[in-house]
Amino acid sequence: MAKTLFQKIIDREIPAKIAHEDAQCIAIHDIAPQAPVHILVIPKSPFPRISEVTPEGQSLLGHLLLTATSLAKKLNLDKGYRIVINNGPDGGESVPHLHVHLLGGRPMSWPPG
Repeated sequence: MAKTLFQKIIDREIPAKIAHEDAQCIAIHDIAPQAPVHILVIPKSPFPRISEVTPEGQSLLGHLLLTATSLAKKLNLDKGYRIVINNGPDGGESVPHLHVHLLGGRPMSWPPG
């Protein structure tokens, strides 16, 4: 299987503005931000999408969400933020590598999309 864009970033084959990195994930600033703050929290394990994560991935999913929450605090998103996970083409998934969007810095509208 060919490497995804995110795997190339993790492997440092493509540059990115890194907001956070640990043993399980990397968080980067989105190159096409949809809000003043738009960070992608990406697991280093290449799950294609959330619908393909097995129960063994539960801890990793929790880590991704807690990392997004920690980044929101560090970025002073005190008034609120949105966490989004897209799944499949109709769900807005553009890169087949599970990732969490952290969006903030402006009021979010509803419904999204």
